[in-house]
Amino acid sequence: MTGDGTFSPTDQALSPSPDLKLTVEEGSQNSEQLLEDEDNDLEMEGNDLDIEGNGLDIESNGLDIEGSGLEIESNDLENDSHHMLIEDNEHESNRNDLTMVAGENGIPQGKDYLPPVVGMEFESYDDAYNYYNCYAKELGFAIRVKSSWTKRNSKEKRGAVLCCNCEGFKTIKEANSRRKETRTGCLAMIRLRLVESNRWRVDEVKLEHNHLFDPERAQNSKSHKKMDAGTKRKMEPTVDVEIRTIKLYRTPVVDPTGYGSSNSNEGEISNNVDRSRRLKLKKGDAQLIHDYFCRVQLINPNFFYVMDLNDEGRLRNVFWIDSRSRAAYGYFGDVVAIDTTCISSKYEIPLVAFVGINHHGQPILLGCGLLADESFETYIWLFRAWLTCMSGRPPQTIITDLCKAMQSAIAEVFPRAHHRLRVSHVIQSILENLGGSQDSGTFQMILNRVIYDSLKVEEFELAWEEMIHNFGITDHPWLHNWYEDRDRWAPVYLKDTFFAGMYPSQNGESTGSFFDGYINQQTLLKEFFDMYELVLQKKHQKEALDDFESRSSSPMLKTSCYYELQLSKLFTNEIFRRFQDEVVMMSCFSIMQVHANGPIITYILKEQECEGDQKSIKSFEVMYDKGSAEIRCLGGCFNFNGYLCRHALCILNYNGIEEIPFQYILSRWRKDFKRVYVPDLGSSNVDISNPVQWFDHLYRRSIQVVEEGMISQDHYMVAWQAFKESLNKVRLVADKHV
Repeated sequence: MTGDGTFSPTDQALSPSPDLKLTVEEGSQNSEQLLEDEDNDLEMEGNDLDIEGNGLDIESNGLDIEGSGLEIESNDLENDSHHMLIEDNEHESNRNDLTMVAGENGIPQGKDYLPPVVGMEFESYDDAYNYYNCYAKELGFAIRVKSSWTKRNSKEKRGAVLCCNCEGFKTIKEANSRRKETRTGCLAMIRLRLVESNRWRVDEVKLEHNHLFDPERAQNSKSHKKMDAGTKRKMEPTVDVEIRTIKLYRTPVVDPTGYGSSNSNEGEISNNVDRSRRLKLKKGDAQLIHDYFCRVQLINPNFFYVMDLNDEGRLRNVFWIDSRSRAAYGYFGDVVAIDTTCISSKYEIPLVAFVGINHHGQPILLGCGLLADESFETYIWLFRAWLTCMSGRPPQTIITDLCKAMQSAIAEVFPRAHHRLRVSHVIQSILENLGGSQDSGTFQMILNRVIYDSLKVEEFELAWEEMIHNFGITDHPWLHNWYEDRDRWAPVYLKDTFFAGMYPSQNGESTGSFFDGYINQQTLLKEFFDMYELVLQKKHQKEALDDFESRSSSPMLKTSCYYELQLSKLFTNEIFRRFQDEVVMMSCFSIMQVHANGPIITYILKEQECEGDQKSIKSFEVMYDKGSAEIRCLGGCFNFNGYLCRHALCILNYNGIEEIPFQYILSRWRKDFKRVYVPDLGSSNVDISNPVQWFDHLYRRSIQVVEEGMISQDHYMVAWQAFKESLNKVRLVADKHV
């Protein structure tokens, strides 16, 4: 049963299964615990495990490296040190996604290697090890293999934990030796897991160290000595510049079409990907994109963007997201819709928008992309770029239109997310493909009734069979394909999926496109970027105005029910209005208890429904657990809308429950919840003896003041005055020590 639908996904750590053998470094902090779980299936190795692998130096054409910036000669784009550049090299007739990130402010990193994040993938264990080793060397610490898993009766490695060399503490035996103590109990590490027998994925990451970096000592460590001895490869000696990269796994080529989609192109279906494909840009568009990104980043340091180039150095795909959207994802990242309307409807701009829904039920932007095509590879690139800037935190639910390539990419990048299809798109597609062969009005009415009125799976399947038989469309292949995918779009199958109000109701109410009304099929890229910030500003102003009205006004009550009064004090005005409609319709003909199993009681409610001049009685089943105060209506309203329906409220009232239980009052709808749209500040725990952590903590806190100081001129003046006063106080401390 769904409780609070707010976004707090967690990744479970990899635990060894019975058919895996575990290799643990002697003296590791967790050795005893691991050994206790595995008994005789473990092998002990007394020495640190430093594994030598292939280096990550990949040469590239058309790129000059200056410090940590990039100059792309072929596209005349100069990019600063805050963006990610992804280039493409050919290798064994497959695509390599090569990623270089000069990452975010405040996160420890080297010049060429971004910090590891959950979801990163590599072609081999050696690639993963070498990446972490290179990242460590640039920062000034060494690594070792803390533990690794192999398959029973096999030497095939299945998982591993790579940790900082300062992890753990000496054993009692080691503590008595004369060797200098170098271990500090550091927790920095990455956990790797083999997926689908050919790729290594990062499952867990800890970035914070509890010690100062010592580049000189790190240079003499086993891991870095082995790397220097011969793991760095040079591709072609004629090229003077080498670019160190993270080599992500090669993605296979798949058929990007699905169900005869109107936006499919049979000429594009091929096992040989066109490696020269690129964005269809008009003259000056590439420079326009670059200039916009550079300008925004001057005033918004946490603005994030990434560019994908083809072999000729031309733009293929672009992704970007502003600081506010990244912060908003922390509050409203539970449900995300991926809007591809511009691509499927052949707009001038191939725009993809990541859209969430805020506490007023309004669409909010969570990132944008411009794509060269709708291939599996392209969507893999886009979703990985998006997930990277969200610190590897996937959404709980993803809503899209139908596209087989995108569906496969979502399963690959977001394996734990619930991928659902927009039911309005399904209905529209069915009606369009049937054309004039049916009485459209009658058929649409019956189709809506089958989809929205079925409360049980058996009811839906029987009603569907009856519908297609009565209309003589049993052999229609398009309809058959939709039916096969029914568990992704039919409401009766989706009651356990949380939608936060983004699932459209039968009356057509749903969250529209974020840019709806601002762009059309003829909108040019220049026009889009000219209006982009104005659209964001209007949306932000609308949210601020609704915040003010919700906090300063009390909505008018329509009943004497205490549930209505209770949530009028908590919910924002718009969400309360929707909930109020349920309270008004709480009346029903009868409530009957039909089953009891301990504290869990099942009720049947009968209510009258009117459709035109016709009236009917409909039954709803509701289960109530007296012990935990959990309640579930067969209609699944709470997961669809984020608040309880009239049937659940009736049963709570019937059982004498005076207030709605707290688990059904989601913080995402509350007007008294303070939301600060600034980047994630991370841990507040600071080692006061560690200057590195001083800088990181002070920098992140100061960025928070900067972000809030940008809200208005008054905010700016207050922030500026606070900075001046703080600086004077800090200087007074310094003067005392002179």
